[in-house]
Amino acid sequence: MPMRWQDQAWSQGLWYQGKVTRRAVLGLGAAAAGALGAVLLEPPPWRAAFGQAKPYRIGSLQPLTGAAAAGGRMALIGTELAVRRINRAGGINGRPVELIVEDYQSAPDTGRRKAEKLATEDQVDAHAGGFLSNVCLACMPVWEEHQIVNMIGVCLDTTITTTKCSRYTFRPFDYAPAQALAFSPALVRLARRWHLVYADYAWGQSTRDAYAGEIRKLGGEVVGATGIPLGTADMTPFLSKIGGSFDGLFGIAFGKDGVTLGIQAYDLGLTRKYRWAGDGAIAEATNLPALGRKIDGFVGINRYVPVFESTLNTPFHRRWFQEVLELTRKFDPKGVAPDRYVQSNYEAVNFLKLGMQRSGFRGREDTPKLIEALEGVEVRAGDDFPQGDKKLRREDHQAFIDEFIFRIDDGRHHIITRIPWQQTVLPPACSFA
Repeated sequence: MPMRWQDQAWSQGLWYQGKVTRRAVLGLGAAAAGALGAVLLEPPPWRAAFGQAKPYRIGSLQPLTGAAAAGGRMALIGTELAVRRINRAGGINGRPVELIVEDYQSAPDTGRRKAEKLATEDQVDAHAGGFLSNVCLACMPVWEEHQIVNMIGVCLDTTITTTKCSRYTFRPFDYAPAQALAFSPALVRLARRWHLVYADYAWGQSTRDAYAGEIRKLGGEVVGATGIPLGTADMTPFLSKIGGSFDGLFGIAFGKDGVTLGIQAYDLGLTRKYRWAGDGAIAEATNLPALGRKIDGFVGINRYVPVFESTLNTPFHRRWFQEVLELTRKFDPKGVAPDRYVQSNYEAVNFLKLGMQRSGFRGREDTPKLIEALEGVEVRAGDDFPQGDKKLRREDHQAFIDEFIFRIDDGRHHIITRIPWQQTVLPPACSFA
């Protein structure tokens, strides 16, 4: 029987239990205690400070087991950190935040079922989370049906804020068309003819299409594309068929699949024969130890990289970085450097906080006010938004943020250039029903 995420070493110290319930609630440092459903062993950490103030209930769906578990863990750490800081600073509108987390096990059907539970049984006021794009797409109708604001934490499928957009869903970070617009000029200078290797599901497919379109628009060529199913442990049957007359190999993968792609493409000689570039998720900081020197030379784009260079060399980024290290030392003595999953989930919760403050949000009855307060909001780099300035567009609820083009040398990120968010903006392609 698979180990539950609550029992895994990384989760210890991040959780406390709700009173006589079947849910785990994210706390402020109290250790996890026993099995789910046990009687409360310690009072909620915010109770002493807030007395009888009714907490805001924010739900969070994350893939804490299954194919995307490693990324889900980092996403949840970002959410944990934001909730800690909010409650320590007096909550939102004088009320604490109670985070109710559900593991959807990297499966769309499970995700939709857990979303229904958060909406009906747990009666959450808002949702912040979501990792796999196919799960986000499956759950969006649930949030709309129950009129719950859904602040996405990771999902990048283009259609979420284009053809399948919803008035109740916001994406407070970039998406593939903006990344492709920012990165493709550098790609066609690096190589004219490209072969794309992508994770064969919603996000990978939409990212493939975005890059193919931009590369061709700039006079480059995409001569082929190879899709690899999620969770493929041996990619050599797919990679060994790649060859021919092209100059660059572009990878689109994340998590364990990103590590597998990087190592096996290197071992087959592909990343030495062709210019090697791709989505920054391949070379997240959490992947670098496993990739070793085999990822050196990789050129990527990401909304966040864990370095103090360019506009990331700020006091608030340094403070936030250290907070993440301190939090992750609970399960890794050295601490774990933040990645884009930590960053985007952390900032997603802070967008919710900002909207709740501006709208005077009391609960679901004020969802229309919360939506209006979030539409078109611009934020500046600071403790709540350490990645940088950004805008959450009114027309499609899509954010535009700075992008960083980087290269990996000696197993470390080095920023080549920053693309300001204003240079990544595309026309909206959304019509709210």
